[in-house]
Amino acid sequence: MNTTTHLHHDDSHGPRAVWARLTDTAAWLTPHSLLALVNRIAVAAIFWMSGRTKVDGWFSISDSAYALFRYEYQVPLLPPELAAQMATVAEHVFPILLVLGLFTRFAALSLLGMTLVIQLFVYPDAWPTHLSWAGLMLYLVGRGAGNISLDRALVRLTR
Repeated sequence: MNTTTHLHHDDSHGPRAVWARLTDTAAWLTPHSLLALVNRIAVAAIFWMSGRTKVDGWFSISDSAYALFRYEYQVPLLPPELAAQMATVAEHVFPILLVLGLFTRFAALSLLGMTLVIQLFVYPDAWPTHLSWAGLMLYLVGRGAGNISLDRALVRLTR
């Protein structure tokens, strides 16, 4: 008589199980609210620092900013003075909204539009940088600010 021994194969320690536990842990350590907060701060820092290069003192648009829009940026359809003012205001207001998590989707979408203009008309060869910015902003437009935000507080107040 021939007997076959069936060994119990426990897959709970195999490579797939280990990988599943690692990915579950990674997902637990990176909840939406944390990712949204990091993205909001990252995008805000990029545009805030750019905006600060365009002003003298607290908020006086510098002559060099106007010169940039006249001679280097040359955004079509807008007079350079208006483009300089619009960009400088946007680079100050929208980052503040992002850090606060207030009107996050609108602020991120606005800066995404600004990024598109920069990509198409100002620095077309900088697409890898602009694509990385777009990835951060698309996440915010699609998913919102998360729980660590004034957007969330407003939702709680209106319920």
